[in-house]
Amino acid sequence: MALTQQRKQELISSYQVHETDTGSADVQIAMLTERINRLSEHLQANKKDHSSRRGLLKLIGHRKRLLSYVQAESREKYQALIARLGIRG
Repeated sequence: MALTQQRKQELISSYQVHETDTGSADVQIAMLTERINRLSEHLQANKKDHSSRRGLLKLIGHRKRLLSYVQAESREKYQALIARLGIRG
């Protein structure tokens, strides 16, 4: 269920702000979105997995806080990021 090292590197390279960036808000949001999508698929198949559902809700809350931070910093950057990730439909 966890992200593979290769997939993490792909996400980091596509969302990083500068060359040595591995932990900016954009990168963290992209990784959380990937984990949320995978966990959502798991929960569609395993409807009674309540502990994973709780983990999903925690991930969503964390992503929401990071998105609020990005929105407070730069509205344009926030709009571009949510459009690129395909969230907040």
